This record gives sequence, C-alpha cells and structure tokens, in this order.
Amino acid sequence: MATILYISSSLRSTGSTSRQLAEEFLSKWKAARPDDSIVERNLAADPVPHLTGQMMGSFFTPADQRSAEQVQTVRLSDSLVAELLSADVVVIGAPMYNFSISSTLKAWIDHVTRVGVTFGYTDTGPVGLLKGKKVYLFTARGGVYSEGPAQAMDFQETYLRATLGFIGLTDVTLIRAEGLALGESAVDAALNRSRQLIGQLTTA
Repeated sequence: MATILYISSSLRSTGSTSRQLAEEFLSKWKAARPDDSIVERNLAADPVPHLTGQMMGSFFTPADQRSAEQVQTVRLSDSLVAELLSADVVVIGAPMYNFSISSTLKAWIDHVTRVGVTFGYTDTGPVGLLKGKKVYLFTARGGVYSEGPAQAMDFQETYLRATLGFIGLTDVTLIRAEGLALGESAVDAALNRSRQLIGQLTTA
C-alpha cells in the first residue's frame, strides 16, 4: 500500500487542465491500486504563506533552541515536510504563469526545501535527502516551450526539475500539455497525448 501526495497549484477553481489531467491520472491509479491512499494539498483553496524573515530565522535556529513563537512559526513547514516524507509517490499539477509556476507552488517549495531536513551540505556540495520517491509532474501552458523560439523562456519545467532534484526527487515523469492557447485542434492534440501517456502509466 502506497501513499500518494497530490499537490494542486492551479489558481482556477474550474477549467484547469493541469488539475483535470492530474485527477484523471489519480482516478485511474486508484482504480488499479484501491489500497493506496491519496493526500491532497490544494494550494489555491488553502495557500501556503510566503516566507518571511521570521520564518527563515526560525528554520535556521536549532530545534532545541527555538522560542515558543519560533516553534509555532515552523509548525506549518514541519507539517508540509512530514507530508512529503511520508509519501511514496508525489503528483504535482503545475500550470505555467508568466513563464514560471504559481507563487503558491513556489511558497510550498520554499517550505519543504529545508537544510538538514530535505537536503544537506557535504564536502562535495549539497545533496538531496529525499530518496526512493516517484514524482509525476503535470504541466500545462498556452504556448509551445518544449522546442522552438520560446524554449529559452521555459522557467516552469526547468525550475521544477532543478528544485525537486535538489532535494533528491530525481525520478520524475513529465506529463505535459502545451499549446493550449493555439486553438481547438491544438488543445485536442495536447489532451490526447497526455491521456495516452496517463493510460500507459496507470496500467504498467
């Protein structure tokens, strides 16, 4: 029995392609593996606060030296890290906003990227501490950024791969829906490609 952590970051309450595809994937996964459990973190409905100087100071204060206020400050971050640590599989829905990700997803990443907790420093440089977890990353974007002249403007998938890899989440399968603003035929083609891949991933 596995635990799946589902991070949904679309700002839309309806009409989100990344959420639609991620939830289709989870539905098929659950049908094939009914004993698995899914923990959802909806960053639009329940946004994570952006980091403050007080939070950063609390993070870098040893746990046994934190004041009562600092203990309270790190409580949410600790719970987000605990969710991630307990997950066997991580599913992230991440639409592109202004060539990158939502600020709420960035805030979640900031809370779970903790020195000594999810990554550490060694003599040869930083090393991710999260091992053995599988990530399924659902991205959606209006244009085409995987190739062509706009490729250099992709700070969505490149950022996510870099930050996830930094904390040890290197086993990432990407399900991409792009060209969603290029007309009905482009949308249909993108959804068909994604759904074909979802079918392969959930029946393997």
